[in-house]
Amino acid sequence: MHSTTFVVASVLALTAAAPVALAQGDMTDGQVTKIDQSAGKITIKHGPLKKLDMEGGMTMVFRVQDPAMLKQVKVGDKVKFDADRVNGAITVTKMQKAK
Repeated sequence: MHSTTFVVASVLALTAAAPVALAQGDMTDGQVTKIDQSAGKITIKHGPLKKLDMEGGMTMVFRVQDPAMLKQVKVGDKVKFDADRVNGAITVTKMQKAK
């Protein structure tokens, strides 16, 4: 019974950590090439966006879900980001500086 408790605790610990690992894995690597604060847009050179069925890398202009994101980065910064379709526009929903 003691080993069963350990196994259950281990599975619960791994399950709790899994969403964090998956969230990081879903983010795409990119580099900021332009920021347009007034329009709430950012241009990012990036790799494939599989979630949006974009297999090749490219440079794209994105809307940002939260304009405050634009103040956290500058041109040339490497970032990890997530994008999705919001009201018909491809929009950055999460972004952080790459480490």
